[in-house]
Amino acid sequence: MDLSERQLQILQAIITDYVENAEPVGSRSIAKKYDLGVSPATIRNEMSDLEEMGYLTHPHTSAGRVPSDKAYRLYVNTLMQKKNLSAKDKRMINDRLAASRDEFDRTIRHAAELLSEITNLASFAMTPATNEEQISFIRLLPVDRGTIILMIVGESGNVTNTTLRLNVPYTQEALDLLSKNMTVNYKGRTLDDVLKSEIIEDVGSDIEAMSQLKGNVMPSFIRTLEDMLNVNLYMEGMTNIFDLPEYSSIDRARDFMELFAQKDWFTQKMLARGEGVVVTIGDENDTMKDCTLITASYHVDGKLVGKIGVIGPTRMKYDEVTSIMEYLTNNLSETFRLVDNTNNTEDEG
Repeated sequence: MDLSERQLQILQAIITDYVENAEPVGSRSIAKKYDLGVSPATIRNEMSDLEEMGYLTHPHTSAGRVPSDKAYRLYVNTLMQKKNLSAKDKRMINDRLAASRDEFDRTIRHAAELLSEITNLASFAMTPATNEEQISFIRLLPVDRGTIILMIVGESGNVTNTTLRLNVPYTQEALDLLSKNMTVNYKGRTLDDVLKSEIIEDVGSDIEAMSQLKGNVMPSFIRTLEDMLNVNLYMEGMTNIFDLPEYSSIDRARDFMELFAQKDWFTQKMLARGEGVVVTIGDENDTMKDCTLITASYHVDGKLVGKIGVIGPTRMKYDEVTSIMEYLTNNLSETFRLVDNTNNTEDEG
């Protein structure tokens, strides 16, 4: 069923008000704040119809309504108007990215930091990994009796953490010894080189416990290196969610953080998304049903290279966020085009 012009105006007013204040919206509030030319009673009737059509929901503890995923989808597809970025935000993006554009990974990380800083949401960026990434050091960190974290740090500063479940007991001393031995063997070597080489066999081979620990860790170490060759995933602003009322509950905040702990799964989901600015809301996100996910792609030499995005509650300033992401990714693509042109000019000279 198509909505009337008045219903569209009321729905847009409710979305605008709820996104701004995070409080259920009542008919009196809409009549007072927005010049719709109708009485609170008429607005209340229209809100009831919008609720029946699935565009509004009615929290039990309040007389007001809140937009549904269906309402946000209609807003993004039909009602939303792109917002012009402020001169301040444009200048900040231009200056910060230009300052680091000679280093690809650092530029992308700066872009993710900027996106989180401007939107106050959690952000992420994906870049293609390079076979030339060199290992700086490896650490094994204890979590609990059967779990450790494998940390691999590259010379570029790229850090990859993987949680490992062990089926053998371990001690802090054994973790430290294996970490040191792996670092000595692999420091300064590229990921590609390590994957092509023989796996070290001399780590504690004379100690049965160490040998068993190595047998648990090394297969995961190799899988992690293979993942690092596929894609780099940078995440920024995770703690921003604690400032949002949607995540005031410890359980909801923990569930949100756990999404990002599943890096392999999250990366595959992002790789499967289309080009350009893509917005998925609530139930459209499979297991991330309470979230909105917005991604945008950037290019080098006209070729799709990576994605950058934000994740947060469905109550989001879609007009602002999509405009920021469009400007940011266009800036990234232009930045790398300028770098390539500069390098070509130097080569010709």
